[in-house]
Amino acid sequence: MRRVRQLAERTPADRERYVDLLRAVAITAVVLGHWTVAVVGYDAAGRPTGRSALPDLPWAYPLTWVAQVMPVFFVVGGFANAASLAARRARGGDAADWLLDRSARLVRPTTVLVLVLAAGALVARLAGVDPSTTRTVVWFATVPLWFLAAYLLVVPLTPLTYALHRRYGLAVPVVMAALVGLGDLARSTDHAGLALGNYLFGWLAVHQLGYVWYDARRKVGARFPPARGVGWTLLLGGLTVLVLLTTVGPYPVSMLNVPGEPLDNAAPPSLALLVLTITQLGLIMVLREPAERWLRRPGPWQAVIAVNAVVLTVFLWHLSAAILLVGGLDAVGLLPTPPVGSPAWLAWRVPWLLMLAVVLAALVAIFGPVEARAGRHRLPVKDAAPDGADRPSDARHQRHPLRAGLAVAGFVAVGAALVMNAVTPREAAEPLGLPVPALLAYLAGAGVLRVLRERPDTRGPTPPASPR
Repeated sequence: MRRVRQLAERTPADRERYVDLLRAVAITAVVLGHWTVAVVGYDAAGRPTGRSALPDLPWAYPLTWVAQVMPVFFVVGGFANAASLAARRARGGDAADWLLDRSARLVRPTTVLVLVLAAGALVARLAGVDPSTTRTVVWFATVPLWFLAAYLLVVPLTPLTYALHRRYGLAVPVVMAALVGLGDLARSTDHAGLALGNYLFGWLAVHQLGYVWYDARRKVGARFPPARGVGWTLLLGGLTVLVLLTTVGPYPVSMLNVPGEPLDNAAPPSLALLVLTITQLGLIMVLREPAERWLRRPGPWQAVIAVNAVVLTVFLWHLSAAILLVGGLDAVGLLPTPPVGSPAWLAWRVPWLLMLAVVLAALVAIFGPVEARAGRHRLPVKDAAPDGADRPSDARHQRHPLRAGLAVAGFVAVGAALVMNAVTPREAAEPLGLPVPALLAYLAGAGVLRVLRERPDTRGPTPPASPR
């Protein structure tokens, strides 16, 4: 706690604290959402199994407009990536340096999860557990990695997409949104394969809005989000369009995956999800002023710093916590399985969430230091360089294309491995829990990134750590 207090005291006056709050809230909402809608039961063999309660709770579909907070995370990611890239370049670094910084915070905690799960699966295999059972457990534990795979595809493109933003502004996300709409049209005409680009264009469009926030804020006297009136306009206008898209239009009401629905708004992102992003931005604008006043108090700001220090660890391990709790309760014969939506099921949500929080806290205590060390010294630094500071006076940020190419290749290998794991059936006979090609690709990509981080460029000064 002393370090958290020190970081809070050293926070620059112009730091965008609201961004840090939104990141913490977004991940916390994802965790609580997954835990709340979980349904635990037994399969035909008497083994515990789990699924989402959403198909049985159609009255809850509109609530997913609040629970689906991944757009908020990508907007915040766009702001943070633009700020840290600009700061790195202002200090003489290049895009490769910046990308390797990001890999430390994103890949290190993920590597720990991957290695622990693979080791656990190997132990289970040696103990005679059926590989398909092991795969099912690992599949559930790695569900969060589908989102990380998308983010790992977006991050290496930041130097390019930020340059496009500086040149064309809002035209870039508008074009991407149009491409998402074309992908939705392809899905509606049974050409789902043509909509795979929505995974990239959809999240890139949301990510670009973070650039808008950053560039507006870094200009002298500019504020983003602007007046609350604009926020109310976006909020109410977005809600109106969402209602039309999900009633008159072809989109489902739920913004989370509901098995059996002909269209998924989130995988890949749909035009309705992009409208939800605009709606949530309006809400962000409306709530900004009271949130900023609250964050000026030492207690709340220290809490936000503490959560952000381990926020990825919380996200990565929250379903592992559920697996451990279910296994423990089943082992002692105390696993309740009330019908979905019943009073007993609703009442069970309270102790269920409390026990999960305890298990997750233990996992974060064990594995959180890996992420905390990777992100050390980031919080006290200013989050925006002065206008024009991201245009270095020399060409150093364009040097060493091989090093930059290897860094991108490392990201691509890691992201591809996570995608490979996501598309492998959950009951496949995988002795290591994860598909062996995916595990090898992941370790190769993570290894390349680690080697590049540990062998920094010696032909120029090593810049200080990036702000985010």
